[in-house]
Amino acid sequence: MAILKIARMGHPVLQQKAEDVGDPSAPEIQRLINDMNETLDDVGGIGLAAPQVHERHRVVIYYEPGRTDEEDAKELTVLINPIIEPLEDEAEVGWESCLSLPGLTGAVPRYTHIRYTGLTPEGDAFEREAHGFHARVLQHECDHLDGVLYPMRMSNMAYFGFTEEMRGRGAPARGEGPDGDDDGEQEDEGEEQ
Repeated sequence: MAILKIARMGHPVLQQKAEDVGDPSAPEIQRLINDMNETLDDVGGIGLAAPQVHERHRVVIYYEPGRTDEEDAKELTVLINPIIEPLEDEAEVGWESCLSLPGLTGAVPRYTHIRYTGLTPEGDAFEREAHGFHARVLQHECDHLDGVLYPMRMSNMAYFGFTEEMRGRGAPARGEGPDGDDDGEQEDEGEEQ
């Protein structure tokens, strides 16, 4: 396994549509998933898409909010060729950050209830629903597969800037949750979502 370099905003790989994975069980895809997992653990983020590590494959990994086997454990979810469908028109504005835009944050509207389908690393099809923060994480990560960064989704650029500067406008400090409590969830969101 290897820790991969994160592409930053402006790199062409982040502006292109990723390609479908034909065989999720192929050794190069399994190696990519393992390397993405090691990279995500190294940087302390919540999610990572293959284009962010210079790979044009439709692969996303993320730690699913609220799913744990133990109190401090997180469960990693791997999605291959994901498709997202909003189930309601309701959207909510929330603060997001990204490993590809280090030190920046912005208030982004996202659907609050979605359905997502895709393949597992073994090639099995699945379908699930997500709500709230879980839905936000999925939409953010899957946007990377289509060459979309979160500022492109923002409706008011007055709420985009350096994290330290935006705290006065409601952005949480590093390590604080969405409501200002120290739950670590926002820290992950602040690192990569």
